[in-house]
Amino acid sequence: MHFDPQERLGLFIDGVHLYGASRNLGFDVDYKNLLGFFRRQARLVRASYYTALLENDEYSPLRPLVDWLGYNGYCVVTKPAREYTDANGRRRVRGDIAVEMAVDVLTLAPRLDHAVILAGDGDLRRMMEAAQQQGLRVSVLSTIRTQPAMIADELRRQADQFIDLSDLAPDIIRRQIEPRPRPVPARSPERPTDRPRATPAEPFRDPVELPD
Repeated sequence: MHFDPQERLGLFIDGVHLYGASRNLGFDVDYKNLLGFFRRQARLVRASYYTALLENDEYSPLRPLVDWLGYNGYCVVTKPAREYTDANGRRRVRGDIAVEMAVDVLTLAPRLDHAVILAGDGDLRRMMEAAQQQGLRVSVLSTIRTQPAMIADELRRQADQFIDLSDLAPDIIRRQIEPRPRPVPARSPERPTDRPRATPAEPFRDPVELPD
């Protein structure tokens, strides 16, 4: 990976994507070390963390992490997650943060030289292209070392530089965990028929431990 120590750097993190990618790789992220890593690479102007929160939950296990990040160097951007019931009567949660991230990247582009986008959604490709047209160098941080890969091919191809999250693990790991097992194929008799598909909010139903 390449960084210029004199360049003005912006870090934009899709919180759900970071959680899912690191878990699939088998480690938890130390957010203090993550911030420190990029501060050592260049002149970090902004580190933004994006996530959706369920407003009607009495206590969200994500809230302590969001509060910690806001007091420790991150600009936290949240939006209300929307609950709905699908055709099978199962509870779903929708909380896409692509628009919020795109607006911030393009607004800050004139004050940056380099943006690192920690995300995997192919819908962000056009935003990356627009930022590059303003002269911004754009790196994307995700992983292709999982099955399946966590990043859309079009997003990876658009980036000026692709960084695999696993390469950062020695610098940002908080603790080693068991990688998530590969999902059982849909037609396998071992697959539960009544288990709902993962939603953006589900990764945060586990208790959140604050960074050291």
